[in-house]
Amino acid sequence: MPAALSPYRLGKARDQYNVFNFFNALSYALIAGNIITLFAMRLNASSTMIGLLNALVYISYFFLPLGKSLCKIFPIVKIYSITWMLRSVSIIPLLFVPFMEAAGRHSAALSLTILGVSLFHFFRGIGLIANNPVLDELAVGPDRGSYMTLIQIINNAVAMFASFALAMLLGRNPSLGLYALIMAAGIVGGVFSGIKLQKIPEPPKESKKTVGGLWTVTRNAFSKPAFRNFMILFLLVALVSAIARIFIVVYAREVFSQGDGMVSLYTVFGGLGALMMGTIIKFLVDRIGAKPLYLTCIIVGFISLLPAVFFPLGAVDNPFSVIPYLSFLFFMVNFGFVGAEGIAQTYFLTLIPAEEMLDLGILYFFIFGIAGAGGSFLAGLFLDTFTLLGLSVFLTFKVLFVLLLIILAVVFYFQKKLVSLGSLPLKGALEIMFSYRDLRAITLLDKLKKSEDSEEEEILLEALYDSPSKLALAGLLEKAKSPRLATRSDAIRAMGAMENLGEDGEQALMADLVNNPYTTAYLSARILGNHGYFSAIPVLQELAVSKDYMLAGEAMIALAKLRDEAFRPQIERIIFKTKNPRLKMMGVEALGLYGSPTSLTTLLDTLRVTDPPPYLRDEVILAMASILDIQNKFYPLLVHLLEDLSRAPILAIDEAEIAFEAYMAEQKGQRASQQDKRLFNTKQAKALQPAVGAYMNESRGAPLSRWILELPDEQIHELIRIVLSELVLDDEFNSYERLKLLISHWAAHQLRLLARDKTPPPTALPFALE
Repeated sequence: MPAALSPYRLGKARDQYNVFNFFNALSYALIAGNIITLFAMRLNASSTMIGLLNALVYISYFFLPLGKSLCKIFPIVKIYSITWMLRSVSIIPLLFVPFMEAAGRHSAALSLTILGVSLFHFFRGIGLIANNPVLDELAVGPDRGSYMTLIQIINNAVAMFASFALAMLLGRNPSLGLYALIMAAGIVGGVFSGIKLQKIPEPPKESKKTVGGLWTVTRNAFSKPAFRNFMILFLLVALVSAIARIFIVVYAREVFSQGDGMVSLYTVFGGLGALMMGTIIKFLVDRIGAKPLYLTCIIVGFISLLPAVFFPLGAVDNPFSVIPYLSFLFFMVNFGFVGAEGIAQTYFLTLIPAEEMLDLGILYFFIFGIAGAGGSFLAGLFLDTFTLLGLSVFLTFKVLFVLLLIILAVVFYFQKKLVSLGSLPLKGALEIMFSYRDLRAITLLDKLKKSEDSEEEEILLEALYDSPSKLALAGLLEKAKSPRLATRSDAIRAMGAMENLGEDGEQALMADLVNNPYTTAYLSARILGNHGYFSAIPVLQELAVSKDYMLAGEAMIALAKLRDEAFRPQIERIIFKTKNPRLKMMGVEALGLYGSPTSLTTLLDTLRVTDPPPYLRDEVILAMASILDIQNKFYPLLVHLLEDLSRAPILAIDEAEIAFEAYMAEQKGQRASQQDKRLFNTKQAKALQPAVGAYMNESRGAPLSRWILELPDEQIHELIRIVLSELVLDDEFNSYERLKLLISHWAAHQLRLLARDKTPPPTALPFALE
């Protein structure tokens, strides 16, 4: 099998294919789109005849086997190119229709129309055999769905602008000669598009030969539930889509008496709807998958038909209601059904194996053809029959639209049988569609993918950190392999901001943890700890003694967050042993996270050293605050203290006073019987203020020590009571204003807790204050 195209050749091939699609879409709009329906109606063709002409669009798919047979003789791109030029030339008979009509030969004019359209779709059907293989060859890589949707966007954009031009040209009652001139221009554009196809690289031939012909292929494919379920639902959706998209043109013409120019103008809104849906799909398909977008398009298609069912008869002749209504109808019908047809092909190409692309592609178009041709012909016959039976055109269309809604309801009921193919569930996809954060993440990822500037990468990764989304994981994992350290670091950091890493993210961080010391491993250790990845504990234990002190420190902190109590004594030993200030501080932080009262003595011992490293004292105080469960309230108090250390006594006494006032306020709101049940009495509560004052102003810790010892047993851990009651008596720590403020704040905090506690103690404790 030939090698895949290089990035340069792939880009060049895509450019050529995009140009082909531009002229192809323009040509189709001028010779085979809605203009054929308008042309036939200009010839006073019946609804059945119009249905037949539009059915030929789908009948063309039945000529795919002929195209497959030619592939055995000729290169597939050559077949594609020649048949595309021949299909355009086939429209030439329609150029003679105005002369036939002018000569009064109406039947001959209709016959020429049918002949030209039939030949057009005959050659189109043969050439379509190349469509899936060529598209599959060009739509490779992670942007597969996005590129396939880009092709649809090009087609829809060109069709929309062509419809607008037609609306301006045709007016209300155009001549057949004007139609002929427009079609002549379409023929030229079609021939040129066929020439551009010749520059597309030849896709590889299938290595696997099909045994037994089309019937065997069909039987084997439909034996697989995933394929069978999709094709059945696809048949129904394609049926509804063909009827809705074709006959809203007839609906506008027959029910509301709209001219050709106005109908062409409505098709501009239809093209805008298709273009907008294509843009949405391109934006989302590679992130959320094809299935939820397919279902979303079906839902939109269902909603688009509801106004047609409920539109009142009395408003039919009111242009102020008809014009906005039909504009909205054309927009929504194309928004839903063109999107459904486009994303269905993306889902199909993902569902089938590459080696069966040619045969199953024929089957796909057969189903599409059966649905479209059958729907177009039967809908036209349905309209003519009911009209002949005396039912008004208005009511006939209502009945038709109700039937279409019922079919779509059946489709949506059975959609759960579709396999996800890695897509998100519908609910999750809808949450993303309506989530600003997720949509912004997708936008940033698209920019990140295209970015070739390292500084821009950093800016985008920083933005992804600020807007964490699970959709960003795949892109961040890719950037985490960048050869640039700053990019890898920013990508891993952005991963850390995500709520859920998933299995792929966790495994990638574990690999980084082991393989990249001194660079990004410390970031991975931090993230694994933050996300509670307990499987990392054995590796983190080994890395806690790494020579990479940043990694060792983050490993200790991660182990604390993962509650690995067995390793805590080892962290205490590392704190005493290491001379590295940063590692010592990170170990202290880890002890604070553990929150074990037994670590208080270890932390105090780190303060006994002479001239401790800068900020180590603050880390120790904050770690002790964590163990005492007061860090959130104590931290702003500490920041305030560091602005002016001389204010420590004032801050501490204020804390005691505030706590006492809270205690008294609680007392006033209770009955005497409730006050008797309190763990602390007013005399004990009032004693805190002088005790704190003596400790902070005079370094006399005895009153505060006794106050702490008299706290109820239910209130505090016994080890905390012993350590703090002895600590306030230790002269060695009298100069540590931070520590003294911490103990004073903790005591005030205990009093605030007692103010809310009404549980009586098991035994009364005597209290005396000298």
